[in-house]
Amino acid sequence: MRLLGLTDWRSGRAVDLVLPQAVDSALIDETGAMSAGADRIDASGLVLAPALVDPHVHLRDPGQTDKEDMVTGAAAAAAGGYGLILLMPNTQPAMDGRARMADGRTVIDYLESYERDHGLHLPVDYALCVAATMGRAGRRASNPDDWSEHLPGHGWAHPVVAISDDGSAVTDQTLEAVAANARSVDLPTLDHCEHHEHGQVNLGAVSRQLGLGGIPASTETAIINRDIALAERTGTRVHLQHVSTAEGFEAVRRAKARGLPVTCETAPHYLALCDEDLLRCGSMAKMNPPLRSRADQQAALEAVADGTVDMIATDHAPHTAAEKALGLKDAPNGIIGLETAYAVCNQVLVTSGLISHDRLIELMSLAPAELMGMRRLLPEDLSSRKANTGHLQLEVDQRSEADQPPVDLVILDPEAKWEVDPSRFHSKARNTPFAGAELAGRVMATIKEGRLVFSRLPASRIVTRERNRAWTD
Repeated sequence: MRLLGLTDWRSGRAVDLVLPQAVDSALIDETGAMSAGADRIDASGLVLAPALVDPHVHLRDPGQTDKEDMVTGAAAAAAGGYGLILLMPNTQPAMDGRARMADGRTVIDYLESYERDHGLHLPVDYALCVAATMGRAGRRASNPDDWSEHLPGHGWAHPVVAISDDGSAVTDQTLEAVAANARSVDLPTLDHCEHHEHGQVNLGAVSRQLGLGGIPASTETAIINRDIALAERTGTRVHLQHVSTAEGFEAVRRAKARGLPVTCETAPHYLALCDEDLLRCGSMAKMNPPLRSRADQQAALEAVADGTVDMIATDHAPHTAAEKALGLKDAPNGIIGLETAYAVCNQVLVTSGLISHDRLIELMSLAPAELMGMRRLLPEDLSSRKANTGHLQLEVDQRSEADQPPVDLVILDPEAKWEVDPSRFHSKARNTPFAGAELAGRVMATIKEGRLVFSRLPASRIVTRERNRAWTD
């Protein structure tokens, strides 16, 4: 398959991409155009970039597959342009390396062999984040003897690359032991940097208007400051998840200025929404940490612009419609984001002029991959030569060395306008605050390991015999 006239994400050059195999056997083809054996595609106006990487995903499998499972979650990721995702440990049982499922396996074993056991080739790669404490209960640090054999370098398809109790902050009583475990195997500690006992939404005018318990910014900054002190005291690599407050971003900014080993992420919803959107979206905009004030939203945008934020993660958190129908007080926290993240971020960050498109790709692909220690080949790493179209031709080599990083790419249309229709999501879940939103930027195709695994390219882009002469004359 040849995709002609793409724009390279970084250089802006016109390139043709040659794939050795037309489509993957597990291709998700929304339009049906690629399944018919299309050989040459007019990709002019589309951007070729490294596939997105999400360091913060909940697929609820095992334990809550009524909300999401590996198949639907992987499909949602591919549709969102992701080539690699990091699975959080709040599965049932917890992914702590010791707790056993009914069949006697650990969750790590279950996820490592999922594709083989189910006879599947999932359209996205995934790595694992082990629980920081036993059962994620916050009482005793998990034991590296239970999971260290699954670290990178041991030949696993889906290695353990981080440690976290996400869904909860690492407790004070286990923090030192957890950090020591992480340092002993050179893993980053990913911390859910927020802890509160009471409340449903951000403390402020909106919480008072709704008559709901408010969650102050201090519930976030207390954990951030504690974790920064840990990094300074011990040298632990600390990654702060879903930072949402102006005070939190400022604390990270100061830590970086001092050269501490601290990184952070924020999520698309903290960039695009604030607590005022609860009045419109209700429980579809309920998450933890909660949507903050408009001033906090502006601070998040500024933190992306000035480099305080290292990466953008979705915190994809599926729930059933029945659960979200319980209302703001009782509905569970969390929204889905894999299928809307690129468009939301492209609109609020790039279209607005806040950052460049190539900077967005760094935030959503290169930086998360670096955090996970899982390098991917970039388009500029591919072998190239001058094509008869006059473009630079990039070729994916089927004969690449086995230990070479994979070729995971995404084809984007940054100008495409579309309306979010949750009924068309590949995820099982529909809990998004962006339903009905008009967004700018669309994922058109995803390539995993050099094979097309997702496409919404229309039939009108297939190069016919007559159009082929126009490309080569």
